[in-house]
Amino acid sequence: MKKNHLDDACTTILVGKNASLDGSTMIARNDDTFFAVAPHSFVLNPAVEGEKGRKVKSWLNGFEGEVPENGYKWPAVPNVDYKQFGYYDESGINGANVAMSATESTYGNERALAFDPLVKDGMDEDVIVRMVLPYVDSAKGAVQRTGELIAKYGSPAGNSVLFSDSDDVWYMEIVSGHHWVAQRIPDDSYAVCANRVSIQQVDFNDPSQFMWSDGIQEFVESNHLNTDKTGFNFRHIFGTDNMKDRHYNTPRVWFGQKFFNPEIEQDPEDGELPFIMKTDHKISVDDIEYVLGSHYNETPYDPFSPDASDADKYRYRPIGLNRTQNSHVLQIRNDVPEEFAAIMWLCIGFPTYTPYIPFYTNMNETDASYNDASLEFNFKDAYWMYNALSVLVESHYTDFIQDDIDFLTEVRQDLRMSVAETDKLAKNYTGEELVEFLTTRNQKVVKEMADKTHKLFGQLYTKGINLSKLTFNMDKNL
Repeated sequence: MKKNHLDDACTTILVGKNASLDGSTMIARNDDTFFAVAPHSFVLNPAVEGEKGRKVKSWLNGFEGEVPENGYKWPAVPNVDYKQFGYYDESGINGANVAMSATESTYGNERALAFDPLVKDGMDEDVIVRMVLPYVDSAKGAVQRTGELIAKYGSPAGNSVLFSDSDDVWYMEIVSGHHWVAQRIPDDSYAVCANRVSIQQVDFNDPSQFMWSDGIQEFVESNHLNTDKTGFNFRHIFGTDNMKDRHYNTPRVWFGQKFFNPEIEQDPEDGELPFIMKTDHKISVDDIEYVLGSHYNETPYDPFSPDASDADKYRYRPIGLNRTQNSHVLQIRNDVPEEFAAIMWLCIGFPTYTPYIPFYTNMNETDASYNDASLEFNFKDAYWMYNALSVLVESHYTDFIQDDIDFLTEVRQDLRMSVAETDKLAKNYTGEELVEFLTTRNQKVVKEMADKTHKLFGQLYTKGINLSKLTFNMDKNL
């Protein structure tokens, strides 16, 4: 990983409450870092009250910013070696059931950056979550706070940020030193984004669906940035459309839309793929997990395809990668009490091969196997255990992949059953007793999943013994 995290390349999925299977809002993302090995922990930051004068300082640049004296508790998935690589808290759901995932690197074009360049010591993605998430009560309020901070400190990178609460899902694109636009995902819609500007036509007469930086219309007009004769297409004005987009970014959006809308024929290199999409079926957590772990499955572009040419297999960058340090689905549900409505489905390891564990975020700690990850291999750590499983499966892909698929199918059922049981039992608790109960349930699931994973390791290792090339069959007695 470089200190400049612009080399990150993440894939994002956002789902409105009426587009989801159970009426929940969902924001999801793969955190793909520059290096394949970059250990992450899963920690809980406690609530604070009356702590005046607190400041957040970046380990990557000269940024330092003061934060409010009161803040909600919030989980995060930071770098273990944060002093070298920065915090990069990535994602979490705070005590007010506001979810945030940050950030997806997004690239503005040189025309716009010439007039509003990036700010070297501005608020970068390594600290943006801890500057925003503990201090907001709604998704729209989170957009507003982020915008105010960008206006005050500037941004040293182009980034996209995801926010949600029980009603709203917002997607914010920061494309220059001070300018940004955010769009609310309609309740009946979804969106897939992948490292290029996604938002298209902006309606400045509809502040319920759009938010924007102060003076952005005047900025665009005075600097002659609008390449269209009519309208305000944010992607055209601030975004890129180059060879890297066509081979690295756009095809991931194409595959996500192909999965959710298989009836639509589109070109994987089309720079005009729509941002907001609707589908005639409801989207589940399982659907999102599949897309985030996908690699152009069942297309000529799948790197595991036995029939495709190398030119096709390696033409496009897959969604699921070995550089995916964590993948998450942040779900705010509307069919249970708000005290246990927030679930963070967290996958540590390659999302192609490893499970998403449901964590109720109204907890008082995370399991030691998650919150104290080592910089060096330690099988007791969730980070290393699930990455080791990924490497083992891929090392004998043809022989092991069905075992892994069967494992993931089985544990998805087990985990959904566990959530249903926890929801039922949670109704018997309130206050701190509920927090303690949910914490205990989280840790129970972690233990059960570790046991199941260890069992799978044993099965694969045993199977692998018979796959050795150091074998010779001539006589059953020799």
